[in-house]
Amino acid sequence: MAMSRTAIVILSVLFVSFLISVESQQFGRRLSQRSLGLRKEKLSHFRIYFHDIVAGPNATAIRIVEATRTNRTAATGFGDITMIDNPLTMGPERTSKLVGRAQGIYTSASINEMGLLMAMNYVFVEGKYNGSSLSILGRNAVMSTVREMPIVGGSGLFRFARGYAEARTHTFNMNNGDAVVEFNLYVLHY
Repeated sequence: MAMSRTAIVILSVLFVSFLISVESQQFGRRLSQRSLGLRKEKLSHFRIYFHDIVAGPNATAIRIVEATRTNRTAATGFGDITMIDNPLTMGPERTSKLVGRAQGIYTSASINEMGLLMAMNYVFVEGKYNGSSLSILGRNAVMSTVREMPIVGGSGLFRFARGYAEARTHTFNMNNGDAVVEFNLYVLHY
């Protein structure tokens, strides 16, 4: 049974309408980098000092969850969660120029060794990076001399950032737990 010419035209119009309808319902589309103002990618290096102040009236790292079940059996504090708003400075002294804040959490994620899961934003408050941030998410084996954590994103001047953060303990106070950590950040960004 052959279709009439009118039926073919009607089916063709319905098919094209269907394709247009499907196309308009997509939730994503391809963009050019230029349309977002992205230019040539660059590699930047930052050296900053992270002040983890856990003791005293001006503590910037506060334990918000203590895992009572594992703390009786694991010397690592497995399951503990600490919220931070730590100063980031140009030098290792607390009085050094403030360039940002490390805001987020770290948690003891290992039963057998001092291994932290760190999820934090480095929010910059100085110079051309004021208001921009870098997001770091990764494992920090604190007893290792050098630790690497991935930089997984950013905002402001660090949109689409990626790279890694290299951490070295500068000082650790055995009496109260305060620490100063040197961070070298290697960041690819636009």
